[in-house]
Amino acid sequence: MRRGRRRPLGDLASAAVASSLMSEHPKVEFPEQFLWGAATASYQIEGAAHQGGRGPSIWDDFSHTPGKVDHGHTGDIADDHYHRVDDDVALMAELGLQSYRFSISWSRVLPEGKGKANAEGLAWYSRLVDLLLEHDIVPCPTLFHWDLPSALEQIGGFRNRDMASWFADYATLMVGALGDRVSMWSTFNEPWCYAYLGHASGVHAPGITDDRAAVSVAHHQLLAHGLGIEAMRAERDDLQLGVVINPSPIRSEGSPAASTDSIRRVDGIHNRWWLDGVLAGKYPADVLDDLGSLAEAVLPGDNEQIAQAIDWIGVNYYFDLLIRGTRGPDDNPIRNYPTVTDVAESPVRSTHTDMGWPITPDGFTELLVRLEHDYPNLPPVYITENGCAYDDPVIDGSCSDPRRIEYLDAHLRAMHDAIGEGVDIRGYYQWSLLDNFEWALGYDKRFGIVHVDFDTLERTPRDSALWYRDVIKANGLSN
Repeated sequence: MRRGRRRPLGDLASAAVASSLMSEHPKVEFPEQFLWGAATASYQIEGAAHQGGRGPSIWDDFSHTPGKVDHGHTGDIADDHYHRVDDDVALMAELGLQSYRFSISWSRVLPEGKGKANAEGLAWYSRLVDLLLEHDIVPCPTLFHWDLPSALEQIGGFRNRDMASWFADYATLMVGALGDRVSMWSTFNEPWCYAYLGHASGVHAPGITDDRAAVSVAHHQLLAHGLGIEAMRAERDDLQLGVVINPSPIRSEGSPAASTDSIRRVDGIHNRWWLDGVLAGKYPADVLDDLGSLAEAVLPGDNEQIAQAIDWIGVNYYFDLLIRGTRGPDDNPIRNYPTVTDVAESPVRSTHTDMGWPITPDGFTELLVRLEHDYPNLPPVYITENGCAYDDPVIDGSCSDPRRIEYLDAHLRAMHDAIGEGVDIRGYYQWSLLDNFEWALGYDKRFGIVHVDFDTLERTPRDSALWYRDVIKANGLSN
């Protein structure tokens, strides 16, 4: 097992150095009681893949399949957060985090996905919660962040309608174990990604390329969300329950332009399916018409089950989705939107992150205002992920990352603009606390405000971490 240390914050330059790199902007203050945090996910940071009674997950299977993950990387060790949790929580406290959003590894607590619970896995998450509370950090667990137990995948995964009931059982287990100390929960993280990256394009686990399966998984996740909310409320009536989605404005950019109808179709699958399902109690009629028999998994009564009242909704935002029309039969269309065969990714903008993603903070404001406008029953909003990948190395014991600071500053200001437009935003979680296993891209893409040396596992807070600490302390942005 690799061991590393954490560089003390006192060894690093003041965040004022980083702040001086910013252009002049107006001072910004956020509402009182605004909640500031950072987010991670279990398979991306925990490691200890074969320890503590944990069963295998689909990401273990996928990452160990040659050719599926860049460089053959796996999450077997990742950040070794499982063994370094004391130090990592202490670092969160030093950075002033008020909340920590993490996900629970379903296979760590239920190695077979259902049936007998793993006491050692439950104890580990209980200890994590206790550590957070000892440091006055609000825990915010997510029940499903894509790492489905392999045993459940072997019997159909979320293609199997029975998964909704098994998820509700899992949710009940976790509330019973942690609900006396944890009030803020989310059921799913970015169910669009799991459904379509995992089952349409197949670039994520479980690596299936079947449009019908993708649509069934999309529906069964929301059905599981509804059953899970109902089960958790039956277990305890003092919880704050939500779900986390990743909506984006859809824009045509590049040549040839994407058609209006294609933009509508992409928006329907990427955005309105999830928002209408959860908040309006029905799927959009035009999306169901587009999908036709692909949506055969939707049965009478399902929408009413899905539309359980929630206390908050999480929004993950990184960039506007930019598409163009296809140029001919040899052009590669985007495979993540069944019924859409004539759009491709727009060319990479000159200003982009290391993921190739455009930097579009204005779209962040637009998206949040759209949610407020389109959904009169929109519950309080938490920005549950927002961040960027830049590979800024440690040099002489410190890590300067001005591009990340500029990105975060611009998006916090965009979020503040949305609050000014009347959107009830209660908190913000930066993605990510640590550099980590970035799914099919392995360890090359670094989102952390804390740099991780994947050879030694040493943690070094970047300048952005110190800048973010100052933002939290001030509850706002200086000019």
